[in-house]
Amino acid sequence: MNRFFNFLIPAALCCHFAACSKSAPKGCSSESATPLSALSWKDELKTEIPLLGHRNWIVVTDMAYPLQTQAGIKTVYTNEAYMDILRFVYGEIEKAPHIKAAIYQDDELLYLNEKDAAGIDALRGQMKTLFGDRRTFVPHEELIDRLDEVSRKFNVVILKSNLTVPYTSTFFELDCNYWDSAREKNLRSVTEKGK
Repeated sequence: MNRFFNFLIPAALCCHFAACSKSAPKGCSSESATPLSALSWKDELKTEIPLLGHRNWIVVTDMAYPLQTQAGIKTVYTNEAYMDILRFVYGEIEKAPHIKAAIYQDDELLYLNEKDAAGIDALRGQMKTLFGDRRTFVPHEELIDRLDEVSRKFNVVILKSNLTVPYTSTFFELDCNYWDSAREKNLRSVTEKGK
């Protein structure tokens, strides 16, 4: 029994160092030169974007957005300004050849006032400038419920900002950029006739 533990502990330590360090102990190998924890959120998102597609979501949130428990939801706290994150995410989606996004924001955002949420007027103006009329407004709880449902089958990436203004989350529902609903409907019609 002791010989088993004498083998197990060094083996476990070797694997730990291999996974967490650039310089693994002799006899252990590390596949990745850069541990995931050393990547910035921007690097992580750039790595994720080619993997994401139709039915995946990216969400940019204020600081109090809840940490959801579904395994398909990855939450990253960026500790950066909300609008900087939003501009970066939107830019990455816009330049990706394979995805486009439907953009949702909290319906409650439309009703907030400066007295209750200082800075909301300026923030709404910046979001309007960035997105124009591309947004759809949906009650906050509905959006959280949709993420919970979606994440049972598909991945969701949540980027939390350091913003402390409520109901300011932006939800990007990804879709295929080189296919549309009209062509999908036509394809389904043809396949039904072929059966």
